[in-house]
Amino acid sequence: MTSIDDVARECGVSTATVSRALRGLPRVSEDTRARVLEAAVRLGYTPSPHAVGLASGGRTRTVAVVVPFVTRWYFSTILLGAERELRRRDHDLALYNLGGDPEARDRVLGTELLTKRVDAIVIVGIEPTATEQRRLARPGRTVVTVGLRVPHWPSVSIDDVEVAEKAMAHLVALGHRRIAYVGGLKDEGLDFTTPRLRLRGYRQALAAAGLPHDPTLEVDGGFTSDGGIESGHALLSRPDRPTAVFAASDEMAIGVLHAAKERGVRVPEDLSVIGIDDHEMSRFMGLTTLRQPVVQQGQIAARQALHLLSSEPDDEHVPEHVTVSTELIVRETTAPPSS
Repeated sequence: MTSIDDVARECGVSTATVSRALRGLPRVSEDTRARVLEAAVRLGYTPSPHAVGLASGGRTRTVAVVVPFVTRWYFSTILLGAERELRRRDHDLALYNLGGDPEARDRVLGTELLTKRVDAIVIVGIEPTATEQRRLARPGRTVVTVGLRVPHWPSVSIDDVEVAEKAMAHLVALGHRRIAYVGGLKDEGLDFTTPRLRLRGYRQALAAAGLPHDPTLEVDGGFTSDGGIESGHALLSRPDRPTAVFAASDEMAIGVLHAAKERGVRVPEDLSVIGIDDHEMSRFMGLTTLRQPVVQQGQIAARQALHLLSSEPDDEHVPEHVTVSTELIVRETTAPPSS
């Protein structure tokens, strides 16, 4: 049976060059690529994934994506975008779902389990500790982050502080002065950056508008619709209830809308509600929201990882941080407060 070594000897090049030529990767001259393709056809060589991996320095052609909760819309949609791009480029996706478990995080990010099985790692929404960063960033290892920025690693995200300020600016412009925040306030041991940054944006927007900060209007919705329902009931049962709610995700905003309906609170006449994401259900709920391109972020992260994998080890590479834009989508859940 013809092997990759036979093709390399026939062309007078290395097996790595044969692999790169057959995979269509850069840094192979057109003349060499043509000779390799001709020899492969003539000798009847069909590259196997294992052979290609060995010729490429032990590559597995697999990229790991680490998410804290695979069942939540944002993370599953990031996975959709990443898988779509990896499949297009003939790579596999290995999912590591932490399920909100700090012990699972330690097994995945704190040991060699992950780094020995894949070529690159995409970490979504979780900020690695200094120790985890040192372990993951060993020579030749490619790491990309989504939703946060780590020095020396490529990343893609929205500006979470800015998007919160945009949501608040919409409510303030409508005339709202008592605005509650529904977000994720508890530390679940997973070092989420998004809840902290959106809370910061909420507080900064209050200060910029000259509005008082009332800590009792900040409630934990856990970034789930059920959490949004509980938070909505807690806020709407108050005698001094807010005239508007800014929810740090659409899922929580939808939960607040459900609570308002159960309590007979009219939206938007009695209560305005705004979220972030433009979840697929938001249009059906008439929810005003800040749209972010989630699928695109997954695709960009996959492209960043594959770009680094296609570079030569001695290439000088400056990590790229991509900040994608958000857009205010005004629907039926926001209006000026009633007199």
